[in-house]
Amino acid sequence: MTQAEIVFHNTLSGKKETFVPANPEHVSIYVCGPTVYSFVHIGNGRPAVVFDVLTRLLRTRYPKVSYVSNITDIDDKINAAAASNGEDIKTLADRYSRAYQEDVAALGVRPPDVVPKATHHIAEIIDMIETLIEKDHAYASEGHVLFHVPSDPEYGSLSKRSLEDMIDGARVEVAGYKKDPKDFVLWKPSTEDQPGWDSPWGRGRPGWHIECSAMVKKHLGDTIDIHGGGSDLTFPHHENEAAQSRCANDDSGYVRYWLHNGMLNLGTEKMSKSVGNVLTIRGLLEKHSSEVLRYALLSGQYSSSLTWSDDLLAQARASLDSLYQGLRDVADTNPLTSTDMEKLAQEEFPETVVNALCDDLNTPKALAAMHELAADMRRTTDEAAKAAARNQLLAGGWLLGLLYQNAEDYFTQGQPGDSAAPTADAIEALIAERKAARADGDYAGADRIRDELLAAGIELEDSREGTRWRKI
Repeated sequence: MTQAEIVFHNTLSGKKETFVPANPEHVSIYVCGPTVYSFVHIGNGRPAVVFDVLTRLLRTRYPKVSYVSNITDIDDKINAAAASNGEDIKTLADRYSRAYQEDVAALGVRPPDVVPKATHHIAEIIDMIETLIEKDHAYASEGHVLFHVPSDPEYGSLSKRSLEDMIDGARVEVAGYKKDPKDFVLWKPSTEDQPGWDSPWGRGRPGWHIECSAMVKKHLGDTIDIHGGGSDLTFPHHENEAAQSRCANDDSGYVRYWLHNGMLNLGTEKMSKSVGNVLTIRGLLEKHSSEVLRYALLSGQYSSSLTWSDDLLAQARASLDSLYQGLRDVADTNPLTSTDMEKLAQEEFPETVVNALCDDLNTPKALAAMHELAADMRRTTDEAAKAAARNQLLAGGWLLGLLYQNAEDYFTQGQPGDSAAPTADAIEALIAERKAARADGDYAGADRIRDELLAAGIELEDSREGTRWRKI
């Protein structure tokens, strides 16, 4: 089939653009990860899932994709949390870094190629700051080093803010050691009770923005193809990061395509630790399967906000039930491994799913295409066509990170939040008892058994092959 062009909405240009990597043999992606001072919420899972799908798509098209997603492990919030617990920042940050990686892995997110931490790149950060000072884009003042915003004529191009439109002090600290109120910190002094590292400007620690610039440069080079993150990072974080890297590297093309995912809302407010309206991934996994959570995250267009609710989760589970039911109805004598599914995705593309993802990663449209594939699989009576449709469905599932379970297991194992149910042996015994009742013409007795199982959260399904059951 003719491959569809991949198109992204580029925040920098404000419009959709065809994706053309600088080097077709090697695509580079960097995505801002979390600041780790507590368990992450489901909103932190959205970029992890979104850009996991993106890298899956790109890896079916390009021979090499380098995906880097960092963890911020030095920050005033981390310092405060560690001090409150009476522990050092490394102990706290390492603990919550591991928890974050476990949580997103549970959502089906494959590990990035590199997961750099800010504290492991202090030498690179200092080196970049020295370069900015040498090029008159930064200056030292009272133990601080600051980026001088007016030195960069392109500042504001990403967030579409002009220097004149910015309100001094609205986003950045107004301080006497600054030449301009808009100047932002690259390095700041540390007190004796704060974490710090030796530097040419005294003992201190890096500012947030310079960390990403230094890690991108070390692991991916001066320029990259795609930079992702939440829309709340566009300003000031990504604007400042872009300014630093442009000026340090003497290259205005720091990032070719900026992709920003929309926020996850709980009710009418953005889900945020600072607001306190968070649902942790870990807590949600106690009541819902990881696959339901992933489906829910993919049910909205990535660049738009998504409202998290019980209704959204119920819809996600019903939709997954429908897809798995289609697979369950097909003779599954040779279940596919994850490697098999990846091979299918590379060799036997489900065109409708791929085309949807190529159109600015339109996951709602891709999910709709998956349900069409399942419907086609149900409609056909030709076994070869049914098997081909199954492979297409599973290939699409690999691209989206879904349908990795055996269909029978999906229905019989249930989900964490399901009510307690009889054991599998007890269920099979009751099914056998019901079958015997029906054979004896005791239909009322057979119905009582069905109702008893239904009350226990078990739904029966009679088919030509016999009676199947599922937890509900």
